[in-house]
Amino acid sequence: MAEILCSFNKDALTIKPPKKASFVLRLMLSAFAMACGIYICSICLKQMNLQNTNTFLLFEDFERPCYDAVVDRSQIPYLHYPKPRTFNRSECAGNPVRLFAIVSMQRSGSGWFETLLNSHVNVSSNGEIFGPKSRRDNASTIVRTLDKVYNLDWFTSSSKNECSAAIGFKWMLNQGLMQHPKEIIQYFNDRGVNVIFLFRRNMLRRLVSMLANVYDKEAKLLNGVHVSHVHSNEEASLLSKYKPKINVTSLKSDLRGMESTAVKALNYFNSTRHIIIYYEDLIKDPTKLVEVEDFLKLPQMNLTSQQVKIHKGALSEHIENFDEVNKTLSGTAYEKFLQADY
Repeated sequence: MAEILCSFNKDALTIKPPKKASFVLRLMLSAFAMACGIYICSICLKQMNLQNTNTFLLFEDFERPCYDAVVDRSQIPYLHYPKPRTFNRSECAGNPVRLFAIVSMQRSGSGWFETLLNSHVNVSSNGEIFGPKSRRDNASTIVRTLDKVYNLDWFTSSSKNECSAAIGFKWMLNQGLMQHPKEIIQYFNDRGVNVIFLFRRNMLRRLVSMLANVYDKEAKLLNGVHVSHVHSNEEASLLSKYKPKINVTSLKSDLRGMESTAVKALNYFNSTRHIIIYYEDLIKDPTKLVEVEDFLKLPQMNLTSQQVKIHKGALSEHIENFDEVNKTLSGTAYEKFLQADY
């Protein structure tokens, strides 16, 4: 019995683990080591990519023009950095641009006012861009035109090579503006467009100017060429020789309609950032232009224009049937228009 036990113990002591189990264990350890290696490598790669990205961002920040000028935070929505498709702004890329629109009515001094603005070295006002009907067929067409102008891809004689500080144009009330107010107001507010309302208080003088301009389109009094604005006293004197005859029957309703249109526009666009300027105030007090420069946040400059006023002096000298007009308006709210110089 003892021999049997000894033999059993001896055999037990000499038992070796199966070779198959040892191979599986080594395989498991190798797989675990590989998994750990892959995990560690992925961590390292992520850190390297992050470091490269940070380096790239730092390089971009270094190359990018400085946009962090000290400005009133409330003005940030009105600062734009256009990226034109047609040219490279190069060193001007970091110069903020303000967008504006001169909203007015024909023969209200808008042409003269625009030349004053364009005399500023950093302002480009591009005229009546919505004169052609094809640019104001519908709201979508209007928006596409606005985008092109405000992205500096609109070239006129007023386009500046210097770093622009303000970009805009003239927009007459009868050029699609009143037909699509909802879409235009949303665009103005979304893009931070600054609206400059320019109106004329003396609607009677505006009417005289309109009638004379219509006549000159046919008569072409100045060397056989129609002009809306002149640059010499001689040219102004020649055009002012024509005296329109005013329809007194509809005169009061015509003047009322002009005022109503201006009031309606102001009500429509009251939610925009805007300023209201009157032609007569600019004539009498040129320092009013400082208010416009401040409104557009422009450095103050002496603004000038070569345009000359056509209808100067008393209205009695410019209306053929002035006596009838005088009688029609006397005792009405429009009587004040008869004596005013501007």
